[in-house]
Amino acid sequence: MAELIAIVGPSGSGKSTSIRNLNPEETFIISTTGKPLPFRGFKAKYKSLKQDPESKAWEGNYYVTSSVDKIGTVLKLINSKMPNIKTIVLDDMQYLMSFEAMDRAKEKSYEKFTEMAQHMYSVFKEAMNMRDDLMFVVCTHSENAGDEMNPNYKIKTIGKMLDNVIVLEGLFTYVLYTVIGKNDDGGIAYKFMTNSDGTNTAKSPFGCFEDLYIDNDLEYVIEKIREYNAG
Repeated sequence: MAELIAIVGPSGSGKSTSIRNLNPEETFIISTTGKPLPFRGFKAKYKSLKQDPESKAWEGNYYVTSSVDKIGTVLKLINSKMPNIKTIVLDDMQYLMSFEAMDRAKEKSYEKFTEMAQHMYSVFKEAMNMRDDLMFVVCTHSENAGDEMNPNYKIKTIGKMLDNVIVLEGLFTYVLYTVIGKNDDGGIAYKFMTNSDGTNTAKSPFGCFEDLYIDNDLEYVIEKIREYNAG
């Protein structure tokens, strides 16, 4: 079973930037939008997935799709044909829901929410069945289910109908929230919150991270998780 990790926060808070230090030879990125990643050398490090016509070997570490069926196919391919890949990043996961919701906006039946929940669950179910050495990371937006006085941030979905069917946070062992603050010299500091402060659904196993706030660096996060799992 692969390890499931969620990186949650608003747009521009450092989710995609946290990919920057991952080893591209061991990383595969699935993008739901195809937007360029916000770090230097992205296009040189991440090449589109393709199959060599002669050797039939699969090459590349980047794929763009918002289809849950195609994501499932790519996950199966990585699991069985690409043993060099150790980390899979699904970037902008929330668009899997929002794109489908827009495509089905004219449907009146409430059953569509159950079906959309099933589609989301199918992605995570496929990830759960992957190799034990894999980390499956999703970057996704947050939303405030409370109010300004009593915030309650959670993974963004497309409404209560979907939330009543599936609680996404329950599928993850690690849910890290992005935080933007100030460093010692007054500059902007992008961090991850490793456990909840009462305003969000952040969580991680006891003892995995020593600090409530850590740098927004997925390479560091995965290193700490592997150390924790090894004992």
